[in-house]
Amino acid sequence: MAIEFVVDPPLTPQLRAEIITLWVEVTNAGGAVGFVAPVSRTQVTPVAEAAFAGVESGVDHLLTGYDDGELVALLFVVSNRFDLKDHWQVLKRVMVTPKRQGRGYGAALMREAEQVARGLGLEALQVTVRGGAGTEKFYERLGYTQVGRVPGALRVAPDDDRDEFLYWLPLGA
Repeated sequence: MAIEFVVDPPLTPQLRAEIITLWVEVTNAGGAVGFVAPVSRTQVTPVAEAAFAGVESGVDHLLTGYDDGELVALLFVVSNRFDLKDHWQVLKRVMVTPKRQGRGYGAALMREAEQVARGLGLEALQVTVRGGAGTEKFYERLGYTQVGRVPGALRVAPDDDRDEFLYWLPLGA
């Protein structure tokens, strides 16, 4: 595996376009990253732009992963924007390109996110998981513990409500 990580890369027009393309590809391959397939660039762009604004303001962080110069993975480390929760943050939009699944990039991305979080002085990370996506075991293998479940919180289609699972990782000293 030859993945190189970059924290808070400059959000150039090219990188923005690559992120949106990846987001669409991941969603349309069945990934649970805020949308339900099929999705288009038009739908993803406003959500992506809001995420980019959080990074550009310095409140949130973007972690990107590259293999041979190609964007293959990313996630956002998002502030709770609440003083009483400054000691932990949320990982959002955890994604790996579908054409490179199964190579360990997801686990490497999550391990790198832990290092980024420690560098930020955080004490814990939280990730939210869509029920039925099959990713619960992935996070559990990485040391995350399910600490909550909201039944039917996510409506992915009429008559198709999914549970939302909350996973937690204390970062320790």
